[in-house]
Amino acid sequence: MKIRAIGNLAILAATVALSYGMQVSKPHYAELTAPIPIDGAMHDTVRARSFDVRLDKVVFARTLKTEQFGQERLLTTSGLWAVATTNLAATGTSTTVADGTWQGPTGLRYHQTERLSYRQDMPPHAVDPGLDRSGLFVFEVPPDQIRGASVLIAARQFAPLDAQARISLDALPIGADGQPADVLPEYDMDAAVPSVQGKS
Repeated sequence: MKIRAIGNLAILAATVALSYGMQVSKPHYAELTAPIPIDGAMHDTVRARSFDVRLDKVVFARTLKTEQFGQERLLTTSGLWAVATTNLAATGTSTTVADGTWQGPTGLRYHQTERLSYRQDMPPHAVDPGLDRSGLFVFEVPPDQIRGASVLIAARQFAPLDAQARISLDALPIGADGQPADVLPEYDMDAAVPSVQGKS
């Protein structure tokens, strides 16, 4: 009887150990259903499932100047503003492209700012097949999360198993200190500003 009890305890302990091992070694549900990245680089057209996107330039600034309800606003941030200009088009039927995320070299992610959500050139961007349109994605990022970063663009924020464009920012001119080579003191969102990063 005592041997049987010891055997049962050994089987129970083995089952618990096996279950724990499977739990920590198997991918989590969120990983299994995560968006499928489609890799590309700046100035290249990346084809996701429902849209094409090309990241043309990124401008860095310490302050953003914008107009809201007829009044000028100056927006500051504890890091840097990164204003990404993209070219978007739908691949099949009309759709929207609503989600942008800055992914730093360490894997930290910074979602697009909500402080400019009232602007028409900010997400969500309505796109149609064969009709390219320009769209902005604006981020607030720490300076140490710029070298080796990527911009992730998807049709929506929560899109299990959908395609997500992952655009490498290796083409950005970066100084020896890891900071952008050109940072504007102020970027006017409502005026044509010469490109200081990437290609116009």
